[in-house]
Amino acid sequence: MSKLLFSGHESFHCRSLWLKKGYDFISYDKNFSEPSAVVDLGIGKNMVSSINYWMKSFGMLNQEGSLSQLAEFIFNNKGVDPYLEDTASLWLLHYHIVSENFSSIYSLVFNEFRKKRIEFNKTQLMQFVKRKCESNNTNFNEKTIQRDISVFLRNYVRAKKSTKNIEELFSGLFVDLDLILQLKKFDEEDSSWYKIENKDRKDLPAEIVLYSILSNAEYENSITFDELTHGYNSVGNIFALSQKGLLEKINTLTKSFKFLTLSDDAGIRVLQFKRKPDKWEVLKKYYEK
Repeated sequence: MSKLLFSGHESFHCRSLWLKKGYDFISYDKNFSEPSAVVDLGIGKNMVSSINYWMKSFGMLNQEGSLSQLAEFIFNNKGVDPYLEDTASLWLLHYHIVSENFSSIYSLVFNEFRKKRIEFNKTQLMQFVKRKCESNNTNFNEKTIQRDISVFLRNYVRAKKSTKNIEELFSGLFVDLDLILQLKKFDEEDSSWYKIENKDRKDLPAEIVLYSILSNAEYENSITFDELTHGYNSVGNIFALSQKGLLEKINTLTKSFKFLTLSDDAGIRVLQFKRKPDKWEVLKKYYEK
C-alpha cells in the first residue's frame, strides 16, 4: 500500500463550482502557486490552495499539472456537464475521488472501513484511520486526521438547518447522492452517527457503472460478480451498491450493449466482455441521451 495522504484542503470541503473554477483557471495557463491567483480567482489564499487540492483529488490534473482527459470531458467549452447539473456527473466524480486515492480518507472509508461498520461515529473512524497509518508506517497528526474526517463528511452530509452559514447548508458536493446518512443516537455520548448502507442506487446510471468497470486496470475480459461486488475499488464498494442493485445495472447493460454478457455457471456469475469499448464513448452516449 502506498503512503496514506491527509490534509491539503485547508479545512474547506469542495464547493459545487470550484472544479469548474479551477478548470477555467488552469485552461488560461494560470498557476495556483502564483501570487496573482488570489486576484484571478477572487478568493482567499487558503481557498486557492484548497481548489488546487480538490483538482488533484478528483483527477482533474495529471502528474505534470496539466488538465486531464476527465477534466476536459466534463468542463471544457463543449463539456458534457460543466456546471454539474446531472447527478451522473456527481457519481462520476465520487468514483474518481475514491479510486484516485490522492485523498486517502475516501478510499479507506468506501473500500475498507464501511465493511467493518455500517454505522459509525467520528471517533470510530478516527481510530480506524490511526490503525491504518500505524500498519502502513505513515506518520500522522490526530488534529490533521480530525479535520480530514470533518471535511470528508461535509462533502456528503447536508449541514444542519440551524447552521448560520447558508452556503454551508447547500454546498456539500455529494449531499444529493445520499451515500452517507446522519443518525442520532441519544443514548450515546457522541450523538452524531453516520451510516453507509448498500442500496439499489436507482439514480446511478448503468453507464457510469460500466465506465467505472472499464476504468479498473486490474480487470480482464472476465470479472466475477463477487469481485464486482466486494473487490478493492469495485463498483459495489465505491457506490455502496446492493447485490440486487448491481445485478439490475448489469442486466440493463447486457441488454444495451452486445459486447457484454452475464453467465451463470453452477452459481458463479461472471461478467464477460467480447470486446472492451472506449470508456469515454460509453459516457458520451449517456450524456447524448
